[in-house]
Amino acid sequence: MKRILPLLIALIMATGCAHSAAMSSASKEAAKPRPPIGERRVLDNGMVLLVKENHALPVVMVNMIIKAGAIIEPPEKAGLAHLTAGLLTKGAGGMSATEISEATDFVGGSLSAGGGEDYATAGFTVLKKDADTGFTLLSKVLIAPAFDQAEVDRLKKSVKAGIIRQEQEPGAVAGKAFEKAVFGEKHPYGRPTEGTVETLDAITRDDIVGFHKAYYAPNNAIIAVVGDITADEAKALIDKNFAGWGHKEVPEPVFPPTPTPKGIERIDIDRDITQANILMGHVGVRREDPDYYSLYVMNYILGGGGFVSRIMDKIRDDMGLAYSAYSYFMPSKYGGSFQVGMETKNKTARQAVDEALKIMGKIREETVTDAELKDAKDYITGSFPRRQDTNAKIAELLTQVEYYNLGLDYFDMYEREINKVTKDDVLRVAKKYLHPDNLYIVVVANQKEAAQTPGGKQAYER
Repeated sequence: MKRILPLLIALIMATGCAHSAAMSSASKEAAKPRPPIGERRVLDNGMVLLVKENHALPVVMVNMIIKAGAIIEPPEKAGLAHLTAGLLTKGAGGMSATEISEATDFVGGSLSAGGGEDYATAGFTVLKKDADTGFTLLSKVLIAPAFDQAEVDRLKKSVKAGIIRQEQEPGAVAGKAFEKAVFGEKHPYGRPTEGTVETLDAITRDDIVGFHKAYYAPNNAIIAVVGDITADEAKALIDKNFAGWGHKEVPEPVFPPTPTPKGIERIDIDRDITQANILMGHVGVRREDPDYYSLYVMNYILGGGGFVSRIMDKIRDDMGLAYSAYSYFMPSKYGGSFQVGMETKNKTARQAVDEALKIMGKIREETVTDAELKDAKDYITGSFPRRQDTNAKIAELLTQVEYYNLGLDYFDMYEREINKVTKDDVLRVAKKYLHPDNLYIVVVANQKEAAQTPGGKQAYER
């Protein structure tokens, strides 16, 4: 046995050295910067082209951002950007909505367009052999939409019906009230992207035509092309199909200041429901804020990490007050909000709010644990690859990276910035960006029941 033991020790040490060498090699490999997430070109007409080759399947996916969102529409015409984008595929370039749909279906592809707060989107998916058809249809709907009056009337009617339905949905009611409180009704982030029944009635076809003429331009657009295609091929197809789309001078949006809550401000909305819908929070940050990554980690621990977050663990698991409870920062190009959301019984609404405020206060006062920090960083970096596991996700990510000026080294930078976050960073951003004593609380509930919770009023008005 004595003769065997030195051999075992030597074998273990050799194995350990080999393992260490392998780990060192793997670490060096992991430390190597990844190639850029795509190739970037600025075309002669000002359009930004991003291309990521993936020749595994003969498919081409295109995602496009046009900086023509609700942020640039007049308040009295809220919903104008949403309508304009929604009408793009409803007839264009001498083709009716039916003909556009049939042409897309004929090649087994898809074509879509839609409106949002900061920008409109458009895109398609086709087989490689039909890429020219995809770009032809996309150029038609972007450059020469018909805006037929019958289609305008039909879409307005559909959108208004949706707005009316939302009035019966407590979550939608709470969301609209929360955004209005945080940003103010004069700020585009404070009003519904789809507008209201009154503002939609005020929008004419001439308004839509004028909005399209002013803001739909190649120098106001970002296009990501992903799949079985090279950058040269993509550029050639864009040059061919978008030759008639000319450069325009597009003004930058201007925003009014956001209101500041004076202490804890309540917005109580009475509905005959059994579950209270609660949203509470305040102004957040822009996506390009340098503290974004520290905030991401902090919020994962606070309420963004699902069952492992403090808010969910305490309010759902320990106290049984809500099935779901969460928090998140919603950053946009020109601002953002922080929000805690919960659904609970009417009679426990104030108790749940009080507990959420305590949890927010605690993360501002004490450093998080080593385990919390490690778990948050491991999950955030580990889940990031799932945001790039399909061509569609990569195309969307590419346009986002460009829109927010994040750089084509974003994959490396993202992991590096998350891994740099320390416990002191978490405490610092919690103190700076969480304001449990100055926020808005929206409660959509049966207010008679919600108001009967013992001690609840003090929790709100402390």
